[in-house]
Amino acid sequence: MSLPFYQRHHDHYDRTYRHKALQSTVSQYQKETKSKSAVYAQGSAAYARGSAAYHRASAADFSLESSAAYSHGSSSSAAYSHGSESINKLAAAYRLGSETYDSNLMIEDQSYKMSPKAKRAKQNLVSEDKENEAIDYSVPIFTGREVNISGITDTEEERIKESAAYVARRNLFATGEGVSVSKVAKSVSEEEHHEKKSRKVAIRESAERVALKKTLEDTQAFHKKLNQDKLLHPPEFVIKPRSHTIWEKQNVKFHCTVAGWPAPRVTWYKNNVPIDVQAHPGKYTIENRYGLHSLEISECDFDDIAQYRASAMNVKGEISAYASLVVKRYKGEIDASHLHAGTFSMPLSFGVTPHGFASRFEIKFVDTFEVMFGREGETMSLGCTVVISPDIKRFKPDIEWYRNGVLITPSKWVQMHWSGERASLTLTHANKEDEGLYTLRVVMGEYYEEYSGYVFVRDADAEIPGAPGAPLDVQCLDANKDYVIVSWKQPAVDGGNPILGYFIDRCEVGTTHWTQCNETPVKFARFPVTGLIEGRSYIFRVRAVNKAGVSLPSRVSEAVAALDPADRARMRSHPSAPWTGQIIVTEEEPAEGVVPGPPTDLQVIEATKNYVVLSWKPPGQRGHEGIMYFVEKCVAGTEDWQRVNTEIPVKSPRFAVFDLSEGKSYCFRVRCCNSAGIGEPSEATEATVVDDKLDIPKAPGRIMPTRNTDTSVVVTWTEPPDAKELVGYYIEASVVGSGHWEPCNNNPVKGTRFICHGLINGEKYIFRVRAVNAAGLSEFSQDSEPIEVKAAIGGGLLHGVCPELSGKADGLTDCTTSWEGMHESSQPIFDTDALLKCNAKFNRDLLPSSSDKLGSTGDNNLREMVKDAITSAPQKVVAKQASKSQPGDPLTMEKVKKKKDIAAPSPPYDITVLESVRDSMVLGWKQPKATGGTEITGYYVNYREVIGGVPGRWMEANIKAVSERAYRIENLKENMVYQFQVAAANLAGVGTPSQPSKPFKCEEWTIAVPGPPHDVTCTEVRKDSLVLLWKEPVYTGRSPIAGYYIDMKETEAKEEHWRSVNEKPLQKRFLKIAGLTEGVSYVFRVRATNQAGVGRPSDITDPVVAQTRPGTKEVVVNVDDDGIISLNFECDQMSPNSKFVWTKDYEPIEDDSRLDIDSKGGKSKATFKDLGEGDLGIYSCVVTDTDGVSAGYTIDEEEMKRLLALSHEHKFPTVPLASELAVEILEKGEVRFWLQAEKLSGNAKANFVFNDKEIFNGEKYKMKVDQHTGLVEMIMDKLEDKDEGTYTFQLQDGKATNQSSLVLIGDVFKKLRDEAEFQRKEWHRKQGPHFVDQLGWEVTDECNVMLKCKVANIKKETHIVWYKDDREIMVDEEHDFKDGVCTLLISEFSKKDTGIYEVILKDDRGKDTSELKLTDTAFADLMNEVCRRIALSATDLKIQSTAEGIRLYSFVTYYVEDLRVGWVHNDTQIRFTDRVKTGVTGEQIWLQINEPTPQDKGKYTMELFDGKTAHKKTVDLSGQGRQFRLLILPEHRYNRARVLGGLPDVVTIQEGKALNLSCTVWGDPTPEVSWLKNEKSFVSDANCVLRFESGKNVSFTISAVSTLDSGKYSLVVKNKYGTETSDVTVSVFIPEEEQEKNNEDKKTKA
Repeated sequence: MSLPFYQRHHDHYDRTYRHKALQSTVSQYQKETKSKSAVYAQGSAAYARGSAAYHRASAADFSLESSAAYSHGSSSSAAYSHGSESINKLAAAYRLGSETYDSNLMIEDQSYKMSPKAKRAKQNLVSEDKENEAIDYSVPIFTGREVNISGITDTEEERIKESAAYVARRNLFATGEGVSVSKVAKSVSEEEHHEKKSRKVAIRESAERVALKKTLEDTQAFHKKLNQDKLLHPPEFVIKPRSHTIWEKQNVKFHCTVAGWPAPRVTWYKNNVPIDVQAHPGKYTIENRYGLHSLEISECDFDDIAQYRASAMNVKGEISAYASLVVKRYKGEIDASHLHAGTFSMPLSFGVTPHGFASRFEIKFVDTFEVMFGREGETMSLGCTVVISPDIKRFKPDIEWYRNGVLITPSKWVQMHWSGERASLTLTHANKEDEGLYTLRVVMGEYYEEYSGYVFVRDADAEIPGAPGAPLDVQCLDANKDYVIVSWKQPAVDGGNPILGYFIDRCEVGTTHWTQCNETPVKFARFPVTGLIEGRSYIFRVRAVNKAGVSLPSRVSEAVAALDPADRARMRSHPSAPWTGQIIVTEEEPAEGVVPGPPTDLQVIEATKNYVVLSWKPPGQRGHEGIMYFVEKCVAGTEDWQRVNTEIPVKSPRFAVFDLSEGKSYCFRVRCCNSAGIGEPSEATEATVVDDKLDIPKAPGRIMPTRNTDTSVVVTWTEPPDAKELVGYYIEASVVGSGHWEPCNNNPVKGTRFICHGLINGEKYIFRVRAVNAAGLSEFSQDSEPIEVKAAIGGGLLHGVCPELSGKADGLTDCTTSWEGMHESSQPIFDTDALLKCNAKFNRDLLPSSSDKLGSTGDNNLREMVKDAITSAPQKVVAKQASKSQPGDPLTMEKVKKKKDIAAPSPPYDITVLESVRDSMVLGWKQPKATGGTEITGYYVNYREVIGGVPGRWMEANIKAVSERAYRIENLKENMVYQFQVAAANLAGVGTPSQPSKPFKCEEWTIAVPGPPHDVTCTEVRKDSLVLLWKEPVYTGRSPIAGYYIDMKETEAKEEHWRSVNEKPLQKRFLKIAGLTEGVSYVFRVRATNQAGVGRPSDITDPVVAQTRPGTKEVVVNVDDDGIISLNFECDQMSPNSKFVWTKDYEPIEDDSRLDIDSKGGKSKATFKDLGEGDLGIYSCVVTDTDGVSAGYTIDEEEMKRLLALSHEHKFPTVPLASELAVEILEKGEVRFWLQAEKLSGNAKANFVFNDKEIFNGEKYKMKVDQHTGLVEMIMDKLEDKDEGTYTFQLQDGKATNQSSLVLIGDVFKKLRDEAEFQRKEWHRKQGPHFVDQLGWEVTDECNVMLKCKVANIKKETHIVWYKDDREIMVDEEHDFKDGVCTLLISEFSKKDTGIYEVILKDDRGKDTSELKLTDTAFADLMNEVCRRIALSATDLKIQSTAEGIRLYSFVTYYVEDLRVGWVHNDTQIRFTDRVKTGVTGEQIWLQINEPTPQDKGKYTMELFDGKTAHKKTVDLSGQGRQFRLLILPEHRYNRARVLGGLPDVVTIQEGKALNLSCTVWGDPTPEVSWLKNEKSFVSDANCVLRFESGKNVSFTISAVSTLDSGKYSLVVKNKYGTETSDVTVSVFIPEEEQEKNNEDKKTKA
């Protein structure tokens, strides 16, 4: 345990903080230890002889650090010789109160004498001299596992025990006890070193080990009972923090040391406000190292002037120490009064020399270089004379040159020189690559000054008239063993004819021979060069070609070595040396004969019309020798693989494939090879179309020229839509009417702004722009509007707004701050807030305009001051998000030129006091209603005293503008009355101050409730909801804020109509208020509450109308194809100054580690880097400088799960399947495997796998993938035994994959095979006449059985023959095969018809047979159906009185014996006797009751059972009363009405004949007679005459019958004794039709 330096020299650290009880305990322990040590020292020698061997054998068990013991002159065996009791005591001191510890530490600690000096270096924070001073005490070093744990325990109990143990250890070793013991032990150890251990000694040592373990456990139990409270003491400052006075921009560090137990927690405060390190990243650093607490503040400014407090607290109390910080400015700082005169020429060149003193430098540039024009091949020189005053001999400037913002280093193309007065740069052989903005930077300590000028390099004269200019910027990319990609930029000059392509030449370093790499010109500005020799270096150049000829070659590229990238990196990091000292030893020879595995991760990294570049990774299985590669290709959709590099294998894992047909799709794969053979191929790539994947960009738009100087014009344009991999732009100019275009630049410029120089003053020019990428040059944009070349009015960028920055117009050749003349590469991005703050520091009013020109030095100095102001933007979050927005937008400083379109903001209003103490007050106010067309950049506060109602003069409360709408005014007078006013500022200047507020008294607020919340605003306003935001009160009352209440009312409502929105206090500072009425205006206010109660409400908001404005858009969540989740928001109402500001839970998003925000134009995207629980919340996007455009989106846990699932689906997509892999048998017995995907693209492909081996299209397998329908199928002609197994279809559609498998083994396979074989036979059968439906049966309504089958492929010659039991059934007439159905009718089917029926179809094409077995079960099933049909045909039960008694009967179609009949009387089965009988007569089923009695009354049921179901017919005789009595009386039976005879059952008569029927009826009394026709009442008419004569003769006469008279006629006779019915069926036929039908039948048969 090491102590900090400031604790080593203070005795009070050791004694004063100790508790008395602890000190007495430790003293008592030390006395006992001394006495015990002396006793055990005398007998240690004898005991050590036995223990020495033991320790040598069990050193690992005790984990003794033998090296530490020997370094102090003792051995581990001597340490053990002290005896177990001494060891126990020492262990108690070492681990007082500890839970566990290792016995090896106890032995080691007593095995040597501790030195009073520390033996190892400790980290120290004091100077080296003080550290080396001799001191009386140094903390000993304790090693081992327990020491490492010390200091990081969290519980107070462990800290108390650890402290007591530490004090005991230190005092023990400081006394020097154990020295003599160590010496004795050492000698004994040396004497017994070679003594052999006996079995008896080993047993004794084992026993001692057990005893030691038990003793340690007892010690632990003892110290658990120790009173721990006596160890605690409150914190106190050993060293307090001291105050500091520093210079501005310096860092400062406060230190303090705190003692106390348990270890105090230290908190740092600034002006009694806790310092939040997270809220100010990089500003504050709080550390705690070994008890030394520190607070570091970086780059201090005036805001850091404050009182800082360190507060230490533990369970025993709290203590604080204070220190102040004063920040001063360097002497010679400018006086703000100089600016009030309207001009400022004082330099701001302040730097810090290496000696640390403040100094002022004046750096002037004399004999400067202008805008320069040159040609390729010429020598160009730039130079400036630099005058620096004062001249310090030992302090020399650093001279740096930059091109387009990139530092230039000397090379064979560039030479630099500094003579001590003049800096020069020489381009020895100018090329177009040298064109750009050159900047000379003179650095003096921490200060530097710059001068810039543009250099234009035009093409050299072509050797062939009309040839294009030379390409430029040739670079080598992705170099490998035998392969490199060469890229270049297209020239601006095409010679008047389109460029047809480019030739690439290579030259081996060390030679002068150039070899052309491509036979035909390539149009794409990248080309893969293959065939390089490994280990050699090459340089490259490019030539352009048009129909006029070939251009001059470009500047050669940097040399590149044909090496493996890993070898190149190894050579770069480990230079070669004659001897490295490393020897590699192998135990066996490298394995030989290992065929390499397939390469992995094969992909197409580039595809053009001329070539395709492949990339892959070497295989894992390759053996110990090098490998080479063969590349194969095939047309997509086929398996015709062709080797591309047939002659020489490829060494690099890159290859360019040429000789491909443009527009076709190809697949590629790679094989590895070595001496052992050629390996398996890699997985094939997706189908790749041979075409340019990178499109030529579209033309830029909105070309806008702006005047700049007498010879230059500023041209701006907009980026072309959907532009990819843009290299830059070429700008051309033409004198109006000339028709001749000249390039303005010969090196593509990035950005969308360029200054065209070298123009003729007074001429009118038009301009056009074209974009460039690797695919080529776009079409030219539309011509701009003509513009006359002359200097812009005012001559300066910031004229009238910030006259201090107005300099010469020719910004490219001067060191002024006219950034208008600078190009994108060197233009600074300024924060308008920072500029305004810079101005406000000198004069808060709008600065007057001035036409005075500033000197160059003054301009540069002021520019430096503006640069410093850039970093202090108040809106950090807005600036941070805006910095990622719209990289191609015009600079903020250009917006200042539109001052005529903006105005100063209107006054703020509703000034209120948020907190008041004795000498300060916090004000709050509302934002101006009119911002002046641009965003508010800050506020300025004035105040004045009001004495006796008389106001005094206004005084400034702040010099630097404040961005928040709350500000604390310091140094006020207690009990003084003040008035305040606030003015807002924007780019146009400072607006009119607000009206003076009402008087406020500066006094200490003592109320217990909190003050009012402030800055209450409404956002995300919709027709039925809005979001209310506010900030917490500055004054919190006597207890922390517990929550907030929100009140609302309609704007026009009275005060008593305020109503609370929430019943319980809200913890958050925002609320979405729903349930609003559309079109109604509302106002809101917020109240804070704490334990004391609810505080004063905030100011009410401005009226807000609940409406969704037209064009309102919401935040949309999107998951792209790569699974990236983003929130997207669009706005079409943006102004030039608008920015997108994202918040989470309505707090600024300062941590960009989880969210990446990108804004461009009117769109903004917030992309989640790794969506998780830490991202849950409400995300809101606000567009500044608009009329409240905002929207929000809530991501809760459920939404997060949905998005993550969708992201995973997109990141690892699957091809959706409409159906899984299935199998079916086709008509010819073919087996078809198929699956259906929901959709497939044109590049989708499928792999077919059988038993883990891929199968391909061929004779056995017919495969097809239909991308339009998504159908994937494979057809096999025949299934064989070897086809048993698992079939898998693997789909790949772009990134999406899927597969489906079908297992065909065992019974499943056999069933499928048999079915396929059956189907194949069926197909052959169906080639002739055949049965479509096999022979079957059905029962007709007449209860007859019809055998039927359906046939097909019938012709006239086809015959059909029926058989029963192999005997032919003679059929009266031949089948006509009508409707393809053949039938055989069997009437009144019964047991005699059982047998096997067969029907045969035959003709000259063949025959087919169908058989039907009607035996056993089949016959039973048929008879059941027949019986069912008969049972259904049964009529209702009727009652007939006979001479013997009563008969119940029912008629069926016909009766068979299989139909079982049962009779039930009153739910009891009837037992048949001679009196009650049942039977069947013809089709009548009857129940005869002879000599009926009253007991026979009741309900009778006839049950007909068909084998499955009982069919019932019921009649009730129980309710007929007298009629039943009549039935059972003899006279009833004799006198009841009945038909005696005469009517036939059936009458068949020819149409037109007369029909006369008659019969006799009987009954007493005479019965009533009536007729029915087809169960309907029938009466006499002209055609039919019905007569009833003499009470007994009934006649029925029709004079001429017709077919209409056919039907069933019923005679019903009835008297009081009964009723009887007699039926007759009349059938009328037409003889002529019958004759014609017979004739037709004869013709058909003939």
